[in-house]
Amino acid sequence: MIRIAGADDLKKIVVINPKGGCGKTTLATNLAGAYALRESPPTLIDCDPQGFCIRWLEQRPAERPVCYGIDANTIDDAQPIELPSDSKVVIIDLPAGTPVEDFHSWTHLADRVLLPVVPSAIDVFSASRFIAELMLDAQLDRSQQKLAIVANRVNSRTKSFEMLKRFLASLQIPLVATLRDSQVFVQAAASGLGICELPSYLVKNDLPQMNAIIRWLDKPRTRVARDTQLGSLGSRLRDEAERDRETQREGVQT
Repeated sequence: MIRIAGADDLKKIVVINPKGGCGKTTLATNLAGAYALRESPPTLIDCDPQGFCIRWLEQRPAERPVCYGIDANTIDDAQPIELPSDSKVVIIDLPAGTPVEDFHSWTHLADRVLLPVVPSAIDVFSASRFIAELMLDAQLDRSQQKLAIVANRVNSRTKSFEMLKRFLASLQIPLVATLRDSQVFVQAAASGLGICELPSYLVKNDLPQMNAIIRWLDKPRTRVARDTQLGSLGSRLRDEAERDRETQREGVQT
């Protein structure tokens, strides 16, 4: 059981996607940079054995606002993760290949879950199956308004982006921001910064989308009327996930 010990009003944000290359770490570090500009330092928990978030923190200039960092791979799973007492926000960056049961545990723990998705056919298919798994196995209830999508590395004029929007509409999951395929994210990452910390003339086309993510994260969750219909695509995906589970169980029994 994953536990985090910290402030009573701690906001827990999980950045999640089982597929690699979708921009999870880029999103997590930019969130950390944005929250660092507030009064209390955020904590960035790096669950990736490759340690990209920790490397970002090591590159962070000493004169910039503090971001705390924790390498989850060095912590005993039986112990709670202890956060600094002045940290009010924790951002958890989960790597590709995380075991399914850990995904479910982190999702249950989170106040908000962000799923970055690259608008390609392969990525959309992978994300759709993962969302179906969360709804089926982790009992993720959309009426709790806990999960949102961030479209990453987007060219808004492509057919793949239109496909992504149709997919999200079918599942009634909010698309809270669309991040361009922009070099400002690369520049910020190399310097241990978020794009919100770069000169305004560099990020004028990208900062509004990052601010939209922060607004969604800060918005109090209000439970909406539960819609028992997932939509045609959502229902099909959930049914496929259940059939896969049945096939796996039958294979074990035989």
